[in-house]
Amino acid sequence: MPLGVRMSRTLTQKSTTAVVDGRSASLIGRLFPAPRSFDVRLPDGVVLPGSLDPVFTLILNHPGALRRMLSPPIELSMGESFIYGDFDIEGDIFSAFSLIDKYLNRKFSLADMIGIIRDTVALPVEGPARPAGAGPARLRGRLHSRERDLAAIRYHYDAGNEFFALWLDRRMQYSCAYFPTGSEDLDRAQELKLEHICRKLRLQRGERLLDVGCGWGGLAAYAAEKYGVRVLGVTLSESQVGWAREHPVDGVSIEMRDYRDLTEEFDKLVSVGMFEHIGRRQLPVYFAQAFRLLKPGGLFLNHGISNRPLAVRHSEVVGKPVRKPARWQRFLKDRIVGDGLFEKRYIFPDGQVVPISEVNLVAENAGFEVRDVENLREHYAMTLRHWVTRLDQRRDDAVEAASEVAYRTWKLYMAAAAYAFDSGIIGVNQSLLSRPAGGKTNLPLTRADLYAGAPTP
Repeated sequence: MPLGVRMSRTLTQKSTTAVVDGRSASLIGRLFPAPRSFDVRLPDGVVLPGSLDPVFTLILNHPGALRRMLSPPIELSMGESFIYGDFDIEGDIFSAFSLIDKYLNRKFSLADMIGIIRDTVALPVEGPARPAGAGPARLRGRLHSRERDLAAIRYHYDAGNEFFALWLDRRMQYSCAYFPTGSEDLDRAQELKLEHICRKLRLQRGERLLDVGCGWGGLAAYAAEKYGVRVLGVTLSESQVGWAREHPVDGVSIEMRDYRDLTEEFDKLVSVGMFEHIGRRQLPVYFAQAFRLLKPGGLFLNHGISNRPLAVRHSEVVGKPVRKPARWQRFLKDRIVGDGLFEKRYIFPDGQVVPISEVNLVAENAGFEVRDVENLREHYAMTLRHWVTRLDQRRDDAVEAASEVAYRTWKLYMAAAAYAFDSGIIGVNQSLLSRPAGGKTNLPLTRADLYAGAPTP
């Protein structure tokens, strides 16, 4: 190729890059107006400063990154753009969620939105080919059929035991830990969580305990070792059953079974971090089956994630009536923003969280008496911060065990969840339910026994 042609093409490429970066800078100014607490680094290396002491830097890795990030539905596109490497967050990823959420969820006028869309579509969409990975869940069949639920659970745990073992505690607890002082390390906090649950259930030697959605069997093992109960744990994850069988504990049986197929009776029931997979419409089935499996006078501890009622989350002033959104606002939320789509497709396919008041009403309608409810959302935020830190510390091992996409997916999901718990968007509740026997519950008159003689944090 003649030198003149090569020089002309080089100048054209530089000119095109300058135009693209100029458009990107203009769009960033619309979305994240100064002063802001973070910097933005454009593909050519130019940094758009936000403040003298930025808490993180948003890094656009190629000219098409911003277009990919903001293509409707935006929440899904931003999630995919992160896990596939179109952009990075350098620095405090936890702060990134609160700050970006603050800007993107502020009130935009219709004119603002038209301008943002116009600027976005003017950007190039091209970029590096996305790496191979698990991709979004593609489930088939009737919602919450046994076959589809099995596929959903297997998708969630596809990364494998080796991957999870890199950042979970030694008992492989994939649920909220318990931090009485806030200074406990993860292993200790998870041990204290298990003790807290067992105390709430008032476990007695020789009792039979059912653990619904038992994970890798850590709670079952602890209850058997510490309290002398016999435990049946059920899960739909073949890899979890394999792990539990490689780490057998006397008095514990871990089986791959659907809780809906059980017929035995148990003295106590526990479910930790499982009922989020059930779905709102299936909650009556869940609690009715739990009631059938529990002996009269028995206790059921149901531990799971909840969200705040929709009217409260979207009300400008809590306690005042919420105005029905305009048609264009509903279109904006559902089609442009795509609220919750990334999590539904890449993390918890078919999962659903509902307000705890609604959950416990369904439990009451099944025959249970609600005896105690505790919200541990601050504890889950701390747990997630530990997990993200541990995952980052073992990044190379995580990529080798699963993939770069899996590492980035779980880092993004857990950091976002920490923000959601911190901000009160979601909570995690332990509800102690009883199946009364002639009005008797076999519970003490106070909660003092939960803390008297409890292990020292």
